[in-house]
Amino acid sequence: MSPMIRDALPKDEAQWRGLWAQYLAFYDVTLADDVTTATWGRIIAQGSLLRGRFAFDGDRMLGFALHHTHLSTWVMAPDCYLEDLFLTEAARGAGAGRALMDDLIAICRAKGYARLYWHTDEGNIRARKLYDSYTPTDGHVRYRVKL
Repeated sequence: MSPMIRDALPKDEAQWRGLWAQYLAFYDVTLADDVTTATWGRIIAQGSLLRGRFAFDGDRMLGFALHHTHLSTWVMAPDCYLEDLFLTEAARGAGAGRALMDDLIAICRAKGYARLYWHTDEGNIRARKLYDSYTPTDGHVRYRVKL
């Protein structure tokens, strides 16, 4: 599979919302509708720190990679954080995830970012198989305080 990868367009909202709902269900998470609406607004807003790249087969959205950049105290150039990567069940294992990852790596290199990083659930074996093909886990443990 060689999906077309591109930025989001306003017309993609309905398809993205469908995939976003599947993504939230995968992680057994419920978000308020206003959070989803705000997320979409950030994705398509010019100048937003949150960006999205989307994989398509023709007009059908196969998946997305949502990411943002930030400064770091460990390197001079910005880091890129891949916050959400999701593919339809049919697209998994067919190259769309790799295409999204390769696309994001190319963007990061072109912009001169120092690092691309992400995390996933340790039980997400399919995603980890893809991620492990890029780099080994760095052994960090994540902590999160909800405020």
